[in-house]
Amino acid sequence: MLKISYRIAGVGDVMEILSMMEDFNAIDHYPFDRDKAESNLREFIQNPELGRLWLIEESDKIAGYMVLAFGYSFEYGGRDAFIDELFLRDDHRGKGIGDHAMDFLLQNSPELGIKALHLEVESHNPYAHRLYLKKGFRSGNRMLMTRRV
Repeated sequence: MLKISYRIAGVGDVMEILSMMEDFNAIDHYPFDRDKAESNLREFIQNPELGRLWLIEESDKIAGYMVLAFGYSFEYGGRDAFIDELFLRDDHRGKGIGDHAMDFLLQNSPELGIKALHLEVESHNPYAHRLYLKKGFRSGNRMLMTRRV
């Protein structure tokens, strides 16, 4: 039986999280600027108004992490959140940990005042796509568009 736990990341976890973030970005060949990521990570961890970053632990070993970034939506009636990153190390995948992590997010969202959750999934990741559909996420008639400023 899986022994999964979650803890809010602290500044002492930054180097380990950065290593996982680099692995996460490498999956899809996204550029990774370690210095910029470290600065952003430290700011995020130190300001709980921005969201939450949990470390996912399996049997007291860090299996991965997930980032929930807060926003606000009139359409959804208040605080919404974006599941910005959900990453599991290779040796922790395929065990149901992602399913457990999504349940954790869904169960904890109401106490954080979250009215709606959003996420992106890569089109070439059928495992994640099936998981998110199973958890009640749906594609709408909208397409997420982004512009860096």
